[in-house]
Amino acid sequence: MRLDIPADVPSPIDLRRLEDAQAWAKSANVKRPWRAEFFAAFVSELVALPTEPLSIIELGSGPGFLAERIVRELPGVHYTLFDFSPSMHQLARGRLGSQTNLSFVEGDFKREGWSQDLGSFHAVVTLQSVHELRHKRYASALHLAVRELLHPGGVYLVCDHIVGPGGMTNTELYMSVTEQANALIVAGFDSVSVVLEKRGLVLHRARKAA
Repeated sequence: MRLDIPADVPSPIDLRRLEDAQAWAKSANVKRPWRAEFFAAFVSELVALPTEPLSIIELGSGPGFLAERIVRELPGVHYTLFDFSPSMHQLARGRLGSQTNLSFVEGDFKREGWSQDLGSFHAVVTLQSVHELRHKRYASALHLAVRELLHPGGVYLVCDHIVGPGGMTNTELYMSVTEQANALIVAGFDSVSVVLEKRGLVLHRARKAA
């Protein structure tokens, strides 16, 4: 007997369109001003890493808000911005300028083989992007691909919306804190822990075995 596979959850906007990308960028930090605390938490985690200079890739880098904060606080970092939207890259380039330590890669982590030829990194970061898989059942496969991008001992900092009180309501698209941690454990990460949880967002730290 065939089990029905739940349909992906469609996005209400198309972030590849410049108008939609601009609207999202204009509202993101106004709608959730506590995102600034998450930016600071990302930086704190990365500053604590022993390797220098760091190589970092951000998945779903959008208009470059997190990238701007990280490269300002870690000026020697080699930073790759990975996003499926050329419009988001356009906004990020305008924000970040022509710094030589930045790379912009257009790609879609929903597509098979997306991580091939990207290289390897000391850290992978992502903020409010995992749900863009459009169904939570894909999360462990994404995290597994991320683990393969990391150097031994590398760190994965993944922040997304949570489902439940104070968070989102769609249980197909979003996960609870525990579900997010379990998806990382299934993907083979070690020492998965919560760095920061606030008002419907949670940041997890996951390490690849050395």
